[in-house]
Amino acid sequence: MNRELYGREKTLELRRQLVGSACKLFFPEDPVKIVRAEGQYIYDEKGRQYLDCINNVSHVGHCHPIVIKAEHEQSKLLNTNTRYLHDNLVEYARRLSKTLPEKLCIYYFLNSGSEANDLALRLARQYTKHQDVIVLDHAYHGHLTSLIDISPYKFRKLEGQKEWVHVASLPDTYRGLYREDHEDPAAAYASDVKKVIDEAHKKNRKIAAFFIESLPSVAGQIIPPAGYFQKVAEYVRGAGGVFVADEIQVGFGRVGKQFWAFQLQGEDFVPDIVTMGKPIGNGHPIACVATTKKIAEAFTATGVEYFNTFGGNPVSCAIGLAVLDVIEKENLCAHATEVGNYLMELLKQQKAKHLLIGDIRGVGLFIGVDLVKNQEKRTPAPDEAEFIIRRLKEEYIVLSTDGPDRNVIKFKPPLCFSKENAKFVVDTLDEILTAMEKEVENYNTRTSS
Repeated sequence: MNRELYGREKTLELRRQLVGSACKLFFPEDPVKIVRAEGQYIYDEKGRQYLDCINNVSHVGHCHPIVIKAEHEQSKLLNTNTRYLHDNLVEYARRLSKTLPEKLCIYYFLNSGSEANDLALRLARQYTKHQDVIVLDHAYHGHLTSLIDISPYKFRKLEGQKEWVHVASLPDTYRGLYREDHEDPAAAYASDVKKVIDEAHKKNRKIAAFFIESLPSVAGQIIPPAGYFQKVAEYVRGAGGVFVADEIQVGFGRVGKQFWAFQLQGEDFVPDIVTMGKPIGNGHPIACVATTKKIAEAFTATGVEYFNTFGGNPVSCAIGLAVLDVIEKENLCAHATEVGNYLMELLKQQKAKHLLIGDIRGVGLFIGVDLVKNQEKRTPAPDEAEFIIRRLKEEYIVLSTDGPDRNVIKFKPPLCFSKENAKFVVDTLDEILTAMEKEVENYNTRTSS
């Protein structure tokens, strides 16, 4: 059924009139109006097909029929809160438990990643009896007030850093303090966290938690060096705090070789709390926090009930179960590895060809293309990145940028993204970069003559 009520221009006019201007659009100069989607494709009001390379929310593909069927069938029967017994809730918790280390065995269900990280903060503080939080520079953990406070990406543009928030260096081995040629970047970056803890202790502050996206996304598609989590956890736990792994953007098989991105650090590492959102419901609002019995028991000991009206309802859990079914039946973890490796190889070939590409980094279908004006100095190229994104959109490819300088083109497509899709995107990127270089060459020829 076509439910389009207005033409594109009328829709844009009404949005500008009625929706807060802080709610931004992709391509604000020429926004796309989307009326339907399927798999890795979205379609505008004229039926034009765009390749979606960034919608990690529609994890197993837009409008997946198995997920839609599960939602429809459960909606016909019942949807209510978790104060009643229902098999969907416990079955979903059981299925999730099979993907996580045994230590993480207690689950809380919510509606969004922001709610999940807010609850993780409460759990950490109640368990440790401490207040302070360590986060990474440029981190983003959600839009609630409590999470803006621990998101340098946001608070630096607002009221600034609270006294109970401590910022450690981003473990970026391409542009950070300790780069790929350092003898042990994991230990060096972890030592920076130790210094942060020591400075906090000098001020009589006590650490409740260290929060980290298992693969920092907003910070520029960063891959922390192997061993970093283990060393940081040692320091944080030694200070009486807990380690929180934010898997909201990178969990559920996106990294391919593991189900959870924190597992890339090795089997010997287990967080104290894991938060999940976005892909968990393939577009439906559902999220989860997994933690240990000890932390959960400390939370219960307050005597204050935790209740979330919609968190863990039968429909949400039916959808969550269906997403897990699709990941397993369609072997999407292996698919993410195969297609991701192919895409990385194609992009590395472009790096050898185009000086604008400074770094290609990623794992599975989580990949960043770092654009630079100068290879040696690694100077970010945000204007060029923005131009490329606009040109790709003209070729019906949807991508966007991230990183502190907005110079990193990010790939986080639905997991059904194919090798054919990857080749199409990279071939188009090659054409755009070649044209840009030709334009620069022509300009230099004109100005020198």
